Amino acid sequence: MDFKLEELNTDILIIGGGTAGCFSAITAAEQSNFKILIVEKANIMRSGCLAAGVNAINAYIGKGETPESFVEYVKKDSEEVVREDLVYSIAKELNTVIKKIEDLGLPILKDKDGKYIQRGKRSIKINGENIKPILANAVYKHSNIKVLNKINIIDYIVKNGEVIGAIGFSLEEPKIIGIYAKVVICTTGGAAGLYKPNNPGFSRHKMWYCPFNTGAGYAMGIRAGAEMTSFEMRFIALRCKDTIAPTGTVAQGIGAKQINGKGEAYIHKYGKPTTPIRLYATLMENKNGNGPCYLKTKGITKEQEEELFKAYLNMAPAQTLKWLEHNRGPSIENIEIEGTEPYIVGGHTASGYWVDINRRTTLKGLYAAGDVAGGSPKKYVSGCFVEGKIAALSAIKEIAHKKTPKKDNKILKKYLKKIQQFFRNENSLISIEELEESMQKVMDEYAGGISQGYVINKNKLNIAEKRIDELIDLAYTLQAKDLHDLLFIHEIIDRLYVCKVLVQHLKARKETRWKCYQENYDYPKKDDKNWKKYVNSVYKSGVVKIIFRDLIGRDEFYEHSYR
Repeated sequence: MDFKLEELNTDILIIGGGTAGCFSAITAAEQSNFKILIVEKANIMRSGCLAAGVNAINAYIGKGETPESFVEYVKKDSEEVVREDLVYSIAKELNTVIKKIEDLGLPILKDKDGKYIQRGKRSIKINGENIKPILANAVYKHSNIKVLNKINIIDYIVKNGEVIGAIGFSLEEPKIIGIYAKVVICTTGGAAGLYKPNNPGFSRHKMWYCPFNTGAGYAMGIRAGAEMTSFEMRFIALRCKDTIAPTGTVAQGIGAKQINGKGEAYIHKYGKPTTPIRLYATLMENKNGNGPCYLKTKGITKEQEEELFKAYLNMAPAQTLKWLEHNRGPSIENIEIEGTEPYIVGGHTASGYWVDINRRTTLKGLYAAGDVAGGSPKKYVSGCFVEGKIAALSAIKEIAHKKTPKKDNKILKKYLKKIQQFFRNENSLISIEELEESMQKVMDEYAGGISQGYVINKNKLNIAEKRIDELIDLAYTLQAKDLHDLLFIHEIIDRLYVCKVLVQHLKARKETRWKCYQENYDYPKKDDKNWKKYVNSVYKSGVVKIIFRDLIGRDEFYEHSYR
């Protein structure tokens, strides 16, 4: 395949046009005249985790709550290993960004007094099926924002230890693009598809997290030598069985309790009801012969049932369609629940780039915001808005007197050779799909997937480490027949690099701090004395070096040493 080579310049390059990316661009455009370029591998109108919509904002400072109480809630739910400074910076801005998105056109449900209807202490109800088009339309209103859809970014351009742009290829024509920028903001989201999913085979993309978020931002940072944090704090969602639809809508919306097959409430038997414990308790009830487990909805009113029908149509229509197809809604029978495969996602746990208070990564010129940024769990949609805003405001200050990097055609030619090689791999011994299934099988069986009850141990992780390295080598022998294949190959390579780092993080934390998320059979108890710390890493020359860092408090000021 003959590829055209194209080089572009901009002031601010935003990689990923999802929640954080769009909000970051809007903020930068409103606060400056700098040229902003969003690059998205799909289309910003319906891309990322909000593509199908959402029915609640789950990070909000509600009545009786404060930013300080929000930090304490996140600390408690995350067993204290969080970046309090980052969580606090988000909490202080949550309600401001929610008002901003409402002003852009998001319908937020209100009571007769005009106040937001709360779904819990930190959650409000919205009609969010069009939240992504609302964001995208706001982006397109700014003349200094340009959007490139259908471009897959594959690596950062790094010169003298500084990120000066990124390189990618078009999904619509054979073209390789090098983009040079004064600063780069990564907002590509987390990583799905690392483990064998609940529904393998033709239904494998029916999963909790966006299946098109493949950990690309993580992988680019890993390969460039950025410091990463807390990959071992995986996220495993508790979801409606088979449809993998969210359960929070039922648990918070109508106060449904978790019950076992005998009709007994069971969470209290396993500890305080944190997010990991709700999952762990369900797993153990099934293991002990008390399953299946449910959310108790049988007997709810028809009005409540109608609300659930509408809510799931906003974000997970498969659940509503299942109820209608079987003519048995939640008022007639309880909702069976199960855990998903593990994900790496910084919006729910602390996995991602190690960033400072301004969301700078350890690589000069590179920021991270949203699910790709680590340290601040439970940020959800509104927290991603805040991080996009923080990164944009900091980037504006940084580039005020900064020159645009010079173009370098040699870099494009180097990547041209790499990309063309995939079309020349005529003797590949494995298909793209077979390699994906092999990766998921390895991670499921040896790195704590569903089939293993999410439990890990050193011996199995050693096997996973060896086999993931073998699959990385094998991935570079894959053959591409078209641009679609080329995209899939790079997505597999990115996932494998995330797997490589994840395995090392799981090996490094010698305790069990988060049930199911990071349950180590060799070290089954929590060890506050030795392990109240962050597990970080830097990848260099094929080796993942583990770094341990002390906890950072709410009012501490942290910046990277290169500053």
